[in-house]
Amino acid sequence: MPEHLIPNQADTPAVALGPAALVLGVISVAPAFALFPSVALAFFIVPWAVIAGALAVTFGAVGIHYARRGTGRVWMAMAGTTLGAIGFVGTTTLLWVLVPTASP
Repeated sequence: MPEHLIPNQADTPAVALGPAALVLGVISVAPAFALFPSVALAFFIVPWAVIAGALAVTFGAVGIHYARRGTGRVWMAMAGTTLGAIGFVGTTTLLWVLVPTASP
């Protein structure tokens, strides 16, 4: 007869917020490195990088909140928040500079 699985207190969804923020933060910084080999590749990645950066900051902030309460990994959440903010601001600035504005 199989045993019933009892979830551990550490097995909450809050534990996954730090690693998710870190992965999304790395994805949001990717266009800075993709711009050198291929401009077309960078413009394909840029919209996803903006979304990933915003999500990394959001997940990281919530992950830091839960980590300070004792559930989660604080260093991963902080690293993901930092990378997400750098990627979001950098990618948005890159779009602002490279996309021509319409002048009448």
